[in-house]
Amino acid sequence: MADEMADGPTGGPVAVPARQPQHAGKRALLLSGSLGMGHDVMAQACAHSLTLRGFSTRTLDSLRMMGGRAGAMGEAVFRGMLAVPGLYDAVHFSQMRPGGPLARVIEATASRFLVPRLASTLREQPVELLLSIFATGAAAASRIKAEHPGMITAVFCTDVCVHRLWVHDNTDLYLVTSATAARFVRRFHPQARIAVVPTPVRQPFYDPPTQAAARAALGIPADARCVLLMSGSWGLGPLVAGARALAESGVWVIAVAGRNASLEARLRGLARTRQQVIPFGFTDRIPELMTASDLVVTSSGDTCSEARVIGRDLLLLDVVPGHGRDNLQLELDRGRADVTSADTASLRRSVLAALDRTKPPSVRVVGTPDAWEQAFGAALSQVELGNGW
Repeated sequence: MADEMADGPTGGPVAVPARQPQHAGKRALLLSGSLGMGHDVMAQACAHSLTLRGFSTRTLDSLRMMGGRAGAMGEAVFRGMLAVPGLYDAVHFSQMRPGGPLARVIEATASRFLVPRLASTLREQPVELLLSIFATGAAAASRIKAEHPGMITAVFCTDVCVHRLWVHDNTDLYLVTSATAARFVRRFHPQARIAVVPTPVRQPFYDPPTQAAARAALGIPADARCVLLMSGSWGLGPLVAGARALAESGVWVIAVAGRNASLEARLRGLARTRQQVIPFGFTDRIPELMTASDLVVTSSGDTCSEARVIGRDLLLLDVVPGHGRDNLQLELDRGRADVTSADTASLRRSVLAALDRTKPPSVRVVGTPDAWEQAFGAALSQVELGNGW
């Protein structure tokens, strides 16, 4: 049996007004994947929303379900491609986006390990809804759909380019976060049923402290220029060199290493000689750290939606190849964001210019969680699982 994932340490996903659940007794299985944290965060949001509707939910890690060696190999291959400049770009744009031969090999190989374990899980504990938030999970779900005719198969993908591994004829419903993503789905599945939904943002981002309180807690002067510097749970990009250059320019830097222990150690070493660098490893204080800052410097991903809820402008690091470059372009189109190259000189120049342009941060939170819940409920209604939200 695959390992179940506990809720992450960064807080519950989305808070909404209490309503009466309409699907008591129904069961949902969510398939996430432990490459970074983005898939897990979206799985938490969906599980929370389904629970509000009376579903019992379980979330499994698609990589772990493949077995120890196979799952570990999948992560190692992905990290290896990121480490070779240009390699993942080549794979993504020439194979994954168009569904080339290599994409088909990846799908078939992953499914060979995942499908038997998923089939066994569903035999032991059948569900009414199988929701994939990881591409290999979507492929496996499609392959076993015929064995479970009463089960709804759905996919939730927050990438703007929904590549070939996400899209399969036996998927009943796709949830995406942009109209462009919907069109990429129809490239491979012209008759697809698709719902465009907002990106869910976790509850703590809707109730942050004031900037004054956050800065007082962190020891940052009220009138200082301050940035939050982070790049996902892997800490990609020039975070140490960038933090040093910005501190030398008089900017206070809250630097977050995520789960990258080596990066965290180097940031803490820098902080011993640079008072204006405040280092963190993996932390649940991101809403507070965002509020303390004037600008969020990060890679494309869920952090962008969180920063917009807090009310902070973005400077995006172009450090995630492949799908990361697709998503970066979407974030620029959404506004309140600029992009910088990854070298230290460019980063320093862009940050200083962005701080000169940045208006005083809003004291009010932007947006409410209701939009996600209403859109999610409407999406479920398309497959007769909605309850009027």
